[in-house]
Amino acid sequence: MNIETADIEIHIGDITQLAVDAIVNAANERLLGGGGVDGAIHRAAGPQLLEACRAIGGCPTGQAVITDGYRLPARHVIHTVGPIWHGGQQGEPDLLRACYRNSLALAAEHGLTSLAFPAISTGVYGYPLDPATEIAVAEVRAAPAGSVRKVTFACFDADTAAVYRAAVSK
Repeated sequence: MNIETADIEIHIGDITQLAVDAIVNAANERLLGGGGVDGAIHRAAGPQLLEACRAIGGCPTGQAVITDGYRLPARHVIHTVGPIWHGGQQGEPDLLRACYRNSLALAAEHGLTSLAFPAISTGVYGYPLDPATEIAVAEVRAAPAGSVRKVTFACFDADTAAVYRAAVSK
């Protein structure tokens, strides 16, 4: 059974406060923390997360890796590297789709049932929110049957949440 609209939640607020099996980190390829969601997750999880990420050694754009959640309410962090927006002609949509697809597959592989995503690549990476949201919702809905039963889209503000609500209601 695929993830249905009833199994998708829109949350306005801090992704680091969500008590789900895993939160998804919009990471950079080095996995060493940064600004935005990535920095917030590293700060909230504590220094053990940075140590775990250093041990992994990096992650290519579109791929995903998993660590423990350490001091987070979430048991795990799935780190995925979204594409930097260059106008959409350098494979950005396919890479963003891969972020969601690979994160969902990794969650299923680890038997996780609940997952929270930020708006991957829409911050400093410059991906336009509307098409990024359409991709996010489509990939979650298209996820093959597996352990993941609930997906939360964690939105930084009400405007972002409105875009997600519109996409989910389609």
